[in-house]
Formats: sequence, structure tokens, C-alpha cells
Amino acid sequence: MVSWRQLVRRLGLDFLMSTINTGSEKTPKKGVYYGWYVIAAMFFVGVAATGSRMGFGVFVETWEKEWGVSTAAISVAAAIGALVSGLTQPIFGRLTDKYGGRNVLILSLVVSGVATLGMATISNVFGLIILYGFVLSFVFAGLTPAVTGAVVAQWFERRRGMAMGVLMAGAAVGAMVMVPFLSYALIEFGWQSAWVIIGVAMLVLGVPVLYLVVRSTPQEMGLNPDGDETVFTSTGEVEIKVRPVGPKYVDDWKKSYRSAPMWQLTFGFVVCGITSTSMTIHFVRWAISEDVSVGYAAFAFGVLSVLNAVGVLSMGILSDKMQRKNLLGLVYLTRAVAFVSLIVFPGNIAVWAFAFIGGLSWLATVPMTSSLAADVYGARNLGTLFGFTLMAHQLGGAAAVLLFGMAFTAWGSYDAPFAVGAATLVAAGIVSFSINEKKHSVRYVQVPAGAALDSLEDGV
Repeated sequence: MVSWRQLVRRLGLDFLMSTINTGSEKTPKKGVYYGWYVIAAMFFVGVAATGSRMGFGVFVETWEKEWGVSTAAISVAAAIGALVSGLTQPIFGRLTDKYGGRNVLILSLVVSGVATLGMATISNVFGLIILYGFVLSFVFAGLTPAVTGAVVAQWFERRRGMAMGVLMAGAAVGAMVMVPFLSYALIEFGWQSAWVIIGVAMLVLGVPVLYLVVRSTPQEMGLNPDGDETVFTSTGEVEIKVRPVGPKYVDDWKKSYRSAPMWQLTFGFVVCGITSTSMTIHFVRWAISEDVSVGYAAFAFGVLSVLNAVGVLSMGILSDKMQRKNLLGLVYLTRAVAFVSLIVFPGNIAVWAFAFIGGLSWLATVPMTSSLAADVYGARNLGTLFGFTLMAHQLGGAAAVLLFGMAFTAWGSYDAPFAVGAATLVAAGIVSFSINEKKHSVRYVQVPAGAALDSLEDGV
């Protein structure tokens, strides 16, 4: 039987081949690759969802006074939230691998929007624990890089680091915009109004954007990763391109834990959770203890977020040209310096030292960690793999949030927790530098898929 492509060629109408598109045989149109529109939509959601979560610390002192509770009590709610979000990361990551990131994102944002509106109705720390600690934190896992990063890995290969950097800049911009905004709304309208505005934005703006723009894979639109053109054979059939894999590529995600890179990346991300989640909750409270006002501290955190956007974009772009593990190690060591500055400088100087130094390293770990995981183990199960890595991140963060709050309540100072944070960051930097990327990454070593699977039997 003669295919329509063969018929076109026999009739001498080859020029039609570039314009006829049906189903999976579509060729991508010239212009902006659609994957960037997918990134833009998820970027917007990151601004609202992640940004509002980073603004939690703005309300800590207000809730303390209004509800008559301690910093440690508020920290319990935040710690439970980090724990719940962490435990559910692998669940949402697995759902993404199985059903597609688009469906997971839309459902998660709908529930998040409704729960965010509900935040305006709570009147005590128990309500905060239930709504924020359990409900919001559970569905928030469906809006994290366990889902969005898996989508990016499907749309991009050669420019994966850059794409992840752009995506994570959404969270940075969210903190830059939302933390000062929430501080302003708290002062001008009260904390309840701030949560209502965020919830409405998620439902009215975020959900339609995800529904209209995001697709889980480029194949759903007849496209190829990175916008590569479809190649046809001499008979007019689509040429199936076998994409290379690295020596540690896995079909079964559980096999990734038989090799060192997965544990090294996980350790670093535990430390990332300890030192980022804790400061999201306690930065403003620490500043107040140093006689720095809420508005001033929120503005400094906004500056940190501006630099954070620059940092994640720069590191994402550089990571496509350099070894990702070296950049990752540098980021951890830079953040260690930021933590030391909180101890050695007075409050009015430390708030800016931390903003400038810490800002360059805040979320820059995410694009390099997720991209490196995809390089080593493949994108097929990245949602699940990064879900477990993010779970480790959140477990470390949950413990740190609680312990930081208990330390401040007991000693009236954050110096001891900050010192511990700095020490763990130095350790994470050393471990990251030790990853043998040139031996394990598909960017440097490419093998047949069968050989990759066989190599894991030795557990190396």
C-alpha cells in the first residue's frame, strides 16, 4: 500500500511535505518553540503559588500577637507543612510520570486556590496547622519541580539547564513580588485580605493559563524536544530517532538508588531544605529580633529574590556549558557565606549581606539538581526521582523550621541554628564537588539503553 507521502513524491509535489501536518507526523513551525510558552505558563503559576508560600514568614509576628502564641507554636504549623509537602512529593511525581504534568498542575492549582481563600477564615494556630500544614501543603507538592521539572525535561534536552533556570526564576520573581506585597497588604488591609487576593489570582488567572497553554509533552502537539525538526526517510516515513542515554539510565526508578550520584544529590538537597525553608519562615522574625522592621526585612527579602532570579537564570545557562556539579557545589558554599554573615554582622548590615550573598544561591540548586538527575538517570522517571529528592529537601526543611523556632524561643537568638546551617552547607558543597559527572552523565558518556541498565547491576 502506497502512503500519502510516497504519493506526493511520485506526483512531484514534494514542496507540500513542509506544509502538510497531521497527527504525530506534524513538523514544527518556524518561530518561537512552543516549549517556551509552556515554561512561561508554569513561570506565572510559580509567581503566585511559590511566592505566596515564601511570604508565610511575614505573618508570624502578627499571628503570635493576635492568637497569643509563641514563635515555636507557629513554627509547628510551618514544619508540618514542610513535612506533608515533602512526603507527598513522590506521589505527585509518580502521578506526573503516569498521567502527565498538565493534569496534575491544573488539579493542584484549583485546590490550592480554594484552600488559600480559606486561609482568611482561620482564627487560631490549630486552624493554621489543618489548612496550611495539611491541606495547602499537600496540594502544593503538585506545583513544585517534581511536576514542573518533569514537564521541562520532556520539552527540553540540549537546553534543559537554561529552561529549568527560567522556570525557577518564576519562584524567585514570586518571592520578589509577593513578600513585599504581603507585607504591604498586612499593614494596609490586614492579613486576611492578602490571602484572599492570592487565592483569587490562582483561580481566575492561573488555572485558565495552565489549561490553555500547558501540554505534558511536545509529542502532544506533534513537536520534538528542543524544537528539532522531524526527519523523514527516503520512503517518506517518519524517521524514529533513538536518543542516547547515559551509563546510569534507568527504566525502573528504584534502580537509581543503587548508584552514588542519587545519594549525593539527595544529601545536597536535604541541606538545601534545611537552609532555605528555615529562612523562608524565620528571616523576618530574625530581623525583628535585630530591631529591623517588618517592611524593611520584607524589602530586603525582595532584593534577595531579584538576585535569586539572576542567579537561577545565570546558573541554568552556565550549567548547559559547564559541569553542573561544580556549579552546584559553588552555590552551596556561597550560601554558607551568607549564613555566616548573619552571625558576624549587626542586624542592619546582616540583613543586606544575606540578601546579596544568599540571593545569588537561593533557588539555583534546583535547575542544576533536577537537570543533573535527568542527565544521569534519564527523563522517563524524573517526576518520581525528583519527587523523592524534594521529599528529602522538605524533610530537612521541616526539621529545621521547628528546631530554629525552638532555639529562638529558648535562647532569644538564631546564632546557633545559623552556625549549624553554615556547617551543613559546607558539607553539601564538598559532596557536590565529589560527584563524578563526566563518568555518569549522558552529556559526557553515551551508551545503548541495555548497557546502561546492565551497568547498575554492579551497584556503582
